[in-house]
Order: sequence, then C-alpha cells, then structure tokens
Amino acid sequence: MDQGSNLRPGDDGELSVLIGQTLLGFWDSFVIVMSRARQRVIQGFIVFSIVVLLLVIAAFLYGSFYYSYMPKAAFSSPVHYYYRADCESPASFLCSYPVANVSLMRNKKHVLTFGQAYRMSLQLEMPDSPTNQELGMFMIKTTCFSRDGGQVASSARSSMLRYHSDLLMNLKTLLFLPAFLTGVAEQEQVLQVELFSDYTDDPYAPSVTAVIEIMSNKVQIYSSQLYIHAHFTGIRHLLFNFPLLSALVGVSSNFIFLSLLFVLSYVRLLFRVDLGAEQLRTDGLLSNRDRNLKNNQHEDAAAGTAELMGPLQMTPTNLSQERTHL
Repeated sequence: MDQGSNLRPGDDGELSVLIGQTLLGFWDSFVIVMSRARQRVIQGFIVFSIVVLLLVIAAFLYGSFYYSYMPKAAFSSPVHYYYRADCESPASFLCSYPVANVSLMRNKKHVLTFGQAYRMSLQLEMPDSPTNQELGMFMIKTTCFSRDGGQVASSARSSMLRYHSDLLMNLKTLLFLPAFLTGVAEQEQVLQVELFSDYTDDPYAPSVTAVIEIMSNKVQIYSSQLYIHAHFTGIRHLLFNFPLLSALVGVSSNFIFLSLLFVLSYVRLLFRVDLGAEQLRTDGLLSNRDRNLKNNQHEDAAAGTAELMGPLQMTPTNLSQERTHL
C-alpha cells in the first residue's frame, strides 16, 4: 500500500506514452521493411520477366535461323516401275525395261536446296530366286530433268545379287525355316546402289523429277525406295551433328546480344531523362535570373527618373503648404 501510494499519477501517463512511442517506432520500422521487401520483390519479378522474355526471343531467333538455313537432311520416296508386258516372245518376261518416274517436289516446293551436295541411292529388295541369280550384273540408269524437260544430270551404275553357294543356301533355309514358315523372314536380298555421290542441283534449272531405269527385262523386284541424303559441310555440319551444342551457343549469343542492346537502350533512356531534368533546371534558373535582371533594370530606371524629376515633383500636401505660405 505504501509503494502503491508512492507512485504519482503522472508516472502512469509517461509510461503509456513511452510504450506508445516504442510501438510506433516498431510499426514504422515494420512498414519500412515491408515496403522495401515489396519493392525488391517487384524489382526481382521485373528482372525475371525481362530475362525470360529475352531468352524466348533468343530461342525464337535461333530457331528461325536454323529452319531457314538448314535444308532437309533426308528425303525418301517409293519407286514404282512400269513396263510393257504385251510381247509374245517367251525368252523374256518383260517387253521393256522397268522405268520409274520419281518426283522431287513436295507441296509444290523443291526438295533439293540450291548449292547443297546430296547423295542419291536406290534400295532394291529382290527375291533370292534362281532367275535373279542367273541374271548376273545389270545396269541402273538415272536421269534428272528440269521443269521444261531438259536433262540436268545423268548416271549409270551396275549391281548384282550377292553370291551364295547351294550348300550355304540349304543351311540358311534349314536355320531360318521357322521364320520362313511364319512369314517373319523372307528369302530376299537388299541391294544399296549409289546413283549420285555428290549431286548439286542447278539453281537456273532445278530438278523436278528423276527417271530411274533398270536395264534388264528379266529382273525381279519386291520393292524399291529412293533415298536422298544431304552431305553437310562447314556450319551446317556443326548444326546437324552437334544440335545441342549449336543450340546452346546460338541461344547464348543471341541472349548476350539482346541483353547488351537492352542495357544500352536503358542507359540511354536514363541519360536522356537526366539530361532533360538538368535542362529544365537550367532553364528555370536562367528564367529566374532574367526575371531578376529585368526587375532590377525597371527599378533602376524608375529611380533614375525620380532623381531627374525630383525638383519638379510636388505632392498635393506640398502644394497646399505652398499656397498657405503665399
């Protein structure tokens, strides 16, 4: 009771004021920290958005360059032969050589890129029959024609079936008999004949069709396929054989270039804003100085006029006093 009575009424008010000031200080600090954190989050989001946008633009530029600069690496087309079979000679199965016309156009566009070297090959699936074994070597002639019917290039290649002895054929038949019976495998040979090793299309007379002729009227063929493979060199070789490394280097180069361009543009904008503010400040100071000079000139002119006309100037009071004196 004595200690409670010793506390003065003003002490409670001072303590509450002190606690309130402390809480206000904490609240102000909390508000400042939160505002700074929000500002940092907004800045980080803006920087992240700009970086993502630059990466997307860099990837788009690299993809556009890749698909516009890189030609099609491979092209294949089935080969369908036509021939005459209305002859009466029993010595041959066909009256004419098998001929196929293969188009080198896709969606009204040229398959071959001008200036690019290509390798053309023909794949033949032929039965391992006695007729083909007795046929021996045969010639394959290929001729490329332009749109106006002119001959662009021509080649002739020879081929034949691989030789297998009767004993080897019997052993192979016995070994693969289950596969032959179920249809999983067939008694055939696949031949790869290179038609052109380094074919470059003429830009003034591009090839639109290729005529393939097998110069034998006894040949037997299951199916045939034409393959065209591009032979890349230089930058195209790197882009095709190392796609991930090329993409990484290309996108990184574009990103660095776009980043430098963005930074230079931002610095130029800041410099222009600072220069404009400085120019406005300078113009304001000059206008104030000119205004002060004009006011001083007007005051000096008024003072000079007053000095010159001082003896001639009389106020009404002076006039009344002068009249009274008179």
